[in-house]
Amino acid sequence: MTREPDTDADEPTPDDPPADGTPTEPLSDGGTVDDVALDPWGSSTVSDYRKLFEEFGIEQFEAVLEEVPGPHYLMRRGVIFGHRDYRPVARAMREDDPWAALSGFMPTGDPHIGHKMVFDEIVWHQKQGGDAYALIADLEAHSARGLSWATIDEHTRNYILSLLALGFDPEDGDLYRQSTNREVQDLAFELGIEANFSEFQAIYGFDGETDVSHMESVVTQMADILYPQLDEPKPTVIPVGPDQDPHMRFARDLAERMRFFKVTDAFASFELTDTERELVGIAYDHREEFAEDPDRPRCGAAGEWLADYGTSATEARDSAVEKLDNAGKEPLRPRVRFLDRNATDAAFDALIEAIDGEKRRYDAHVDAFDLDHAAAEELAREIEVDNGGYGFVPPSSIYHRFMTGLTGGKMSSSIPASHISLLDDPEEGYDKVKSATTGGRETAEEQRKKGGKADECPVYELYAYLLSGDDDEFAKEVYDECVGGDRLCGGCKEQAAELMEQFLEDHQAKREEWEAKLDELDFEFDSPRKPTSGD
Repeated sequence: MTREPDTDADEPTPDDPPADGTPTEPLSDGGTVDDVALDPWGSSTVSDYRKLFEEFGIEQFEAVLEEVPGPHYLMRRGVIFGHRDYRPVARAMREDDPWAALSGFMPTGDPHIGHKMVFDEIVWHQKQGGDAYALIADLEAHSARGLSWATIDEHTRNYILSLLALGFDPEDGDLYRQSTNREVQDLAFELGIEANFSEFQAIYGFDGETDVSHMESVVTQMADILYPQLDEPKPTVIPVGPDQDPHMRFARDLAERMRFFKVTDAFASFELTDTERELVGIAYDHREEFAEDPDRPRCGAAGEWLADYGTSATEARDSAVEKLDNAGKEPLRPRVRFLDRNATDAAFDALIEAIDGEKRRYDAHVDAFDLDHAAAEELAREIEVDNGGYGFVPPSSIYHRFMTGLTGGKMSSSIPASHISLLDDPEEGYDKVKSATTGGRETAEEQRKKGGKADECPVYELYAYLLSGDDDEFAKEVYDECVGGDRLCGGCKEQAAELMEQFLEDHQAKREEWEAKLDELDFEFDSPRKPTSGD
C-alpha cells in the first residue's frame, strides 16, 4: 500500500510487508500472477511480467542479453524485460548485416517520460547501425481515439521535437506520418487481403459496432511494422510495451502469409503437423530398431514402431501412425519441403530450377533432399524477391516495463500528477517528483531498520529508467542504499527532483534548437486532410 507523502521530507510513506534490508539486484520480478488480457488501446495493465512468458510466449530478454553488442542500459537493468525473436537482429548487429528498428507514436497528448523510453530505444538502435524508422500513428489517433486533425498536428510537432532532442538523426533515419505515406497505405491494402474479420474479433474483440476505419488503422499498423522491409527483407525490431504484443503476433502471421513459399521439414510425400513431424522424427532416429535396411526404412514399419512408443496414446501419435501405415512401403527419408503458398508459376519454376541435387516435384510443393533448412529458407526468399515478392522476415519485438504513475498505479496522460510531460516547466517537474508516492516506511526509524521497497517505488523507477542515464553503478547505489535503510525518502526525492529539473531544462533547450530547424525536415507537420467537426 502507498499513500501521498507526509509534509516531513525525511518521513517515508507506509507499506505492508516488512523487508529484511538485504541489498538485492534492481528491478527483480515480483508480485502475483494475475489474468492478463493484452489490449493495444490501453485498457490492460500487467502486475506480473512472468505471466507474459507463460501465456503469450514472450521470451525473457536476459536470455539474449549476452548476444547484444554494447546493450542499452534499459536492457542491462531489466527495464526491457522480454523479446520475441530478437536474435536475428542481434546477429545482424554483430555481423554488420542490414537490419532495422521502427516504432510509432500515437499523438493523443503531450510526450511524457514514459514515451522517452521508446524514443531512447529507437535512437540507440539507430546508433548501433540499424535503419531507424519513427512514425506518427495519426490515422490510428483519428479513427480509434477520435482526435481532430488540428489536435493531431499539434501533438505531432511535439513528439517529433522530443524525438530529435533525444538524439534521432533525421538525415540517417526515416520520419513519417501514416496519413501521408502512400507506400504504407498501399502495403496495408495488400495485407488486408490476407486478414479477415473473424481475426479482428478474436485478437482485438471487434464486433458489429466497430467502425471500418478503426479496422483499417490496424492493417495500417501492420504495414508500418513491415515497411522497413519494402526495399529488401531484413531483420526488424519493434520496441513496444507488452500491451502492443497482439499487433506483433498479427504482423508476424501476416508476414508469413505474404510469402511465396513456406519451408518445412518432411519425411515422406504426405504432410505432417508440427507435433506429428516431431514424432516421426523420433521414429526415424530409431530406425535401426525396426528397419530391415536402416539406410532405407519404410513408412509402414516406422508406423508399427511408433504405435508402441511412449506410455500412453495421443491424438497426434495416432494420426502420425495412420499416415505412416497408409504410406506403406514408401521410404522414410528426411527432406526439406517448399510449399507453394502464393507463388507465381514463374517463381515456382525458378525455384525448381535453382534447387541443386536430388529433388521431387509435386503439384503444390517441391521436396529437396540435399539442402538443409537454413539454406532452403535463404533460397526461397531469394527466389521470391527475384520474382517480385516481398520475402518478409518475421518482425521481432522487444518489450519494456510500464512506468508506475508518480501517484501510484498506472501512469496516465489524463492524470497530470501521475506523469511528467517532456513539456512541463522544469520547476513543475521538480514539484511533481517531490510530491510523488514512494515505497518507503512509515517513519524514518522504521526505514533505517527495515529498508525501503525500491522495487515498488515510482521514484526509484525514475532513477532506473531515466535519471541514472548510462551509469549502472549510480542506479545500483540508489537501490542498495534504499533497501539497506541508508537512504531516506525525503533526501532521495530531493535528489531525484533536482535531476529531473535539470533533465527537463536540457531537453527543452535541445527542443528549442530543433524547432528553429524544423522547416529543413522532409516532414508534413500540417495535415493535408480536410478538417473534421472536431476542428
